[in-house]
Amino acid sequence: MNQNIADLRQNYTFGGLIEHEIKDNPLEQFKNWFQEAVESDLLEPNAMTLATVNAEGQPSARMVLLKDLDKRGFVFFTNYNSEKGQHLAENPAAALVFWWDKLERQVRIQGAIEKVSAEESDNYFYTRPINSQLGAYISDQSQVIPNREFLEEKLTELKQKYEGQKIPRAEHWGGFRLIPHVIEFWQGRPSRLHDRLRYKLSQNNSWIVERLAP
Repeated sequence: MNQNIADLRQNYTFGGLIEHEIKDNPLEQFKNWFQEAVESDLLEPNAMTLATVNAEGQPSARMVLLKDLDKRGFVFFTNYNSEKGQHLAENPAAALVFWWDKLERQVRIQGAIEKVSAEESDNYFYTRPINSQLGAYISDQSQVIPNREFLEEKLTELKQKYEGQKIPRAEHWGGFRLIPHVIEFWQGRPSRLHDRLRYKLSQNNSWIVERLAP
């Protein structure tokens, strides 16, 4: 490695985050930032890190895609039998992180997890390309498989089986919703004096905003 990792440094100069400029509701604030991320031509502005913890307290993190956002929370889809699906069944709490480098912004979210309804999972499933629908059947996500050809052969078999037919959604595939109780908005600033505004849900279900030291 020619580059010394410790020497890698970015001076953030894009903008600031001031209390009187933000929305009262963090989900509305997130929508504004998300739209700006979309307009910034990022590769996948809906990519987010999902962190889970299993029953033994072992954390794990991976990238997933945000597929819906409403007043209830943040929705993503997966195989319920996968590692993350098993973690969320054992411990229905999680954290999300969005990082939008062009805007020098990140959003950190903590909350409880619930499965979305079967209707919501069906509605999203049938927006997916046919091969992605078949992929939900093929992949025993997180399980050891012998080789790449194993997946490709299963895809060929299922294409033949469902040719000309509507593909039913597999019961082991569907959505989760993270219902937030903490959302932090982070804006990079010069000299590492970043802006951090944290929304916390109070006992009366109103949002309290706090400024955090960088």
